[in-house]
Amino acid sequence: MAARAGKAEMEPESLYNLLQLPKAVGRPAEEELPQGEKKKYLPPTSRGDPKFGELQKVLMEWINAKLLPEHIVVRSLEEDIFDGLILHHLFQMLTGLRLDVEEMALTVPNQRRKLEAVLEAVNRSLRAEDQPLKWSVDAIFNKDLLATLHLLVALAKRFQPDLPLPTNVQVEVITMESTKSGLKSEKSMEQLTECSTDKDPATKDVFDELFKLAPEKVNAVKEAIVNFVNQKLDRLGLSVQNLDTQFADGVLLLLLIGQLEGFFLHLKEFYLTPTSPAEMVK
Repeated sequence: MAARAGKAEMEPESLYNLLQLPKAVGRPAEEELPQGEKKKYLPPTSRGDPKFGELQKVLMEWINAKLLPEHIVVRSLEEDIFDGLILHHLFQMLTGLRLDVEEMALTVPNQRRKLEAVLEAVNRSLRAEDQPLKWSVDAIFNKDLLATLHLLVALAKRFQPDLPLPTNVQVEVITMESTKSGLKSEKSMEQLTECSTDKDPATKDVFDELFKLAPEKVNAVKEAIVNFVNQKLDRLGLSVQNLDTQFADGVLLLLLIGQLEGFFLHLKEFYLTPTSPAEMVK
């Protein structure tokens, strides 16, 4: 196991500078991939992609910062995540939940069993149990870097959405398939993070921001709105004192829109004094 508990002597930023990205894994020989099975491989050009490297750097620094109080250092996402130890501690730090699993799993069967238990808890916390997952126990345990990155990105988005992950990280992958006639390969693009347009937060509601940032000004804003509404409804001989109650049935809102847009709704087209929810929405 590459990651070990020990006193962390450097900040995550300087730690990463000592690390190297995992070496490229070559394509398998025909006898190494059982017939009918598929496996994804990252070509050297993908591993050398700057944005792909930046994504690993950000995730590694994030994990190391979270696990610094426990003196655990991750040196390789590809080599250190597979046995469940790092995921176990990271999950507990992110959620505050304690998992009933052995702390140090030393044998291969125990490591796999621990990883399975931890991933089950992680998937529940991500509410991803009934969704197609881009990772699995087999993939993580076999040190599949793509699956590991998909998992860590999902954890970061769920528990630290403000983490500045590089946007639109996609890499070319080669899918190898063993068939009766030999190995077949297919190239495709794997999307690891969202495009910047997908990550842009929705436009914030100005009133939500007002309630959050300046609640003491809410009454002043309501008073200004009441004055504006009364100026428009005055020509109809109407006035508003309470926005919360007098706009509830929609009548004054319809009349206000008519004044603002310059049209008149015939009184037969709506209930001037509705007495039921059905009349309010008709």
